[in-house]
Amino acid sequence: MDINNLWHNFLEKIKGNVTSLAFDTWFKDTNLIEIKDGKAIIMVPMAIHKKHLSENYIEIIDETFNLLTGTNFDAEFILEEESNNNFISKEQGVPFRSHVAANINNRYLFDNFIVGESNRFAQAASLAVAENPGKVYNPLFLYGRSGLGKTHLMHAIGNYIIKNSTKNVLYVTSEQFINDFLELLKKDENGTNFNAIDNFKNKYRNIDVLIIDDIQFLGGTTKSQQEFFHTFNNLYNENKQIIISSDRSPDDLKVLEERLRTRFNWGLTVNIYPPDFNLRIEILKKKIGNQDLVKEIPFDVIEYIANNCESDIRQLEGAITRLYAYSAIMSSSDINLELAIEALKDYLNKNISTKNNIQRIQRIVANYYGINFDDLKSERRHSSITLPRQVAMYLSRILTDESYPRIGIEFGGRDHSTVIHAYEKIEKTIKNNSDLNNVIEHLKKEIK
Repeated sequence: MDINNLWHNFLEKIKGNVTSLAFDTWFKDTNLIEIKDGKAIIMVPMAIHKKHLSENYIEIIDETFNLLTGTNFDAEFILEEESNNNFISKEQGVPFRSHVAANINNRYLFDNFIVGESNRFAQAASLAVAENPGKVYNPLFLYGRSGLGKTHLMHAIGNYIIKNSTKNVLYVTSEQFINDFLELLKKDENGTNFNAIDNFKNKYRNIDVLIIDDIQFLGGTTKSQQEFFHTFNNLYNENKQIIISSDRSPDDLKVLEERLRTRFNWGLTVNIYPPDFNLRIEILKKKIGNQDLVKEIPFDVIEYIANNCESDIRQLEGAITRLYAYSAIMSSSDINLELAIEALKDYLNKNISTKNNIQRIQRIVANYYGINFDDLKSERRHSSITLPRQVAMYLSRILTDESYPRIGIEFGGRDHSTVIHAYEKIEKTIKNNSDLNNVIEHLKKEIK
């Protein structure tokens, strides 16, 4: 039974029997993972989906399954993390050429990855690797903050390779790698661990593509790092593709051994930046669905969410899911700005407190110098603007953990070299200019 075609047909049937709002809220982002022992295992995005589907839609789900298959299945709803734990066996050995056995989420594709200026290079590099695994950019190292699309791209690479080749693919997190390695330390009933060693090598070395997420969590595990070092060398020397993600660049991964960091730089390292406003708008529109549904949600609502969810893509998706759920539960026929503010007040307030500190620095600096906040992001180069802009860039660098490229984005999309120049100029000037040094100290106190 082809579960992909079955689920596609299932969703088409469901779409004709529920409202468009209900379909997009509760069914659109679900996926059939497995049919086994009379159970249909269905992955859902949030815990609220498990509760709502089982309490309100179980009859229509059972009827639709029976209509399509002639068989009754008991629907079981799980979250993605539960899928990873329960349905991907650690002792599975070499992955089959399927997304399930490879631990790949088949919902993450290049086709549904929204491209903007902040992630265009990462998307292009990932597609190049998917088209020629082991031949270009090996290893591919993707880094950036959580929620920016690293995992989506890694799964998209895996799905593309599985669909278009006969190569064996395996996706794991660094935590899964550590857990598998710890199994090697256990003795069997014969007092040996030969079987565990064979299983481990079979799983991690008899593959064509290894995709490992959140490599930073290998830090502090010396023996696991040593094993990954040998695994890396084995795969690399056989021209097997290695794809790695982290929340920081290889050079900043001080928790890892230098020999690993050096190898991560052998291929291509790509930074994924937070989405700008235009990309956030496009992501929201894509998440909302087709054009007809976009018209049902006023642009001021989309703009409201985009303006208040700046940190990552998951936050955007969570806002839309929350808005749909609130509208459905409150039986509201229309989604407007008033409803959105009410639905998202707790969600956004929680995240607004952690909004980018760069914007706060910009406002304090602009107020001190008596200029408009937007002037710091503009192309104006008058001295009355240039010095405050350089001061704000300098303070953003020393008072936040943001990178030069990220600071440049917040200052009107400027190149990282401009930020470096501003930082170095202010750093040099305050050593000989006591007036400017006093200004910097005053601003630092106000910001802190």
